[in-house]
Amino acid sequence: VDAAFSQVEQELGPVEVLVANAGITEDTLLMRMSDASFENVVDTNLAGAFRCARAASTGMIRRKGGRIIFVSSVVGLFGSAGQTNYSASKAGLVGLARSIARELGGRGITANVVAPGFIETDMTSKIPMATREVGRRLNSMMQGGNPIDVGEAIAFFAEPGSAGVTGQVLRVCGQSQIGA
Repeated sequence: VDAAFSQVEQELGPVEVLVANAGITEDTLLMRMSDASFENVVDTNLAGAFRCARAASTGMIRRKGGRIIFVSSVVGLFGSAGQTNYSASKAGLVGLARSIARELGGRGITANVVAPGFIETDMTSKIPMATREVGRRLNSMMQGGNPIDVGEAIAFFAEPGSAGVTGQVLRVCGQSQIGA
């Protein structure tokens, strides 16, 4: 991560906006989940985001401003059977963003979360059809979401006009009430 940030900063200048969008799944029931599967998903989805935020924050602090945006999931807010590792990793992003918002907000740095619902992507295409149908039914628009919708939510948090918005979670799931 540090080498990647050094290269980006050399070639393009300081990082002003970080979007941490890593996400993998290794779904199985709790009783069948191995330690390695749990750790792999948490390390990629949560610890990877932490490492990127830490690397980006140094330059943002120097510049007295920046945007950190984590891409979570509504599964991280409400849970999902067979996804304890994924749910835990995505829920952790909310706590990470809110802690960063408190820690770095006084330096002009915001930290927010976009939490998509079921979005038609390469990753979700591997989910069994029955599970995909449940995800679509949870969306009041009765269809899988579009990656463009997620991109627009990310763009909102990256804009200068969102400087007063930090520590927030924006669900992109086609539903006003989901879960509880």
